[in-house]
Amino acid sequence: MQVTKTILDGVLILEPKVFGDARGWFMETWSARKFEAAGLKFNFVQDNQSYSAQKGTLRGLHYQTAPFAQAKLVRCTRGKLLDVAVDIREGSETFAKWISVELTAENKKQLLIPRGFAHGFITLTDDVEIQYKADNFYSPECDGNIRWDDLEINVDWTLKPTILAEKDAKAPTLRERLERGELRF
Repeated sequence: MQVTKTILDGVLILEPKVFGDARGWFMETWSARKFEAAGLKFNFVQDNQSYSAQKGTLRGLHYQTAPFAQAKLVRCTRGKLLDVAVDIREGSETFAKWISVELTAENKKQLLIPRGFAHGFITLTDDVEIQYKADNFYSPECDGNIRWDDLEINVDWTLKPTILAEKDAKAPTLRERLERGELRF
């Protein structure tokens, strides 16, 4: 597994080793042993999968607060998407900074997003499936979101969303969440 650091502390791009032959290919998408050898200690407890039928579907920016804050290991298993992580840790040197990575079924890259980051993605093709592991269980009471088009963050989504959930369209800005004291990790 190749591990690439990003400008955001703890956000990593992972590229599993792929073994191919005449039958096709095989890869380990996650191995506790290999993660630990790379200094990555996560106890994933939940696997999630979502499907988006249309190009331009945007989901995010989502996060969970303490005591159910989540780290995520994200991968695309069908189609192509732009995956985004935003640092929302108050006091962090990279607060409100973001990175994006194109995840595809073909490139098999994964994005590791620690606790204290918001996550979102936009589909770049029709028929996109995304799978991710989480190191904490979903909790509606700790579920939060930030506007996808927050000007302070200013994510470049590469294209304008065509489908967006109402809760994401009406989400507060990062500054509003911060002023309300809602960013606890």
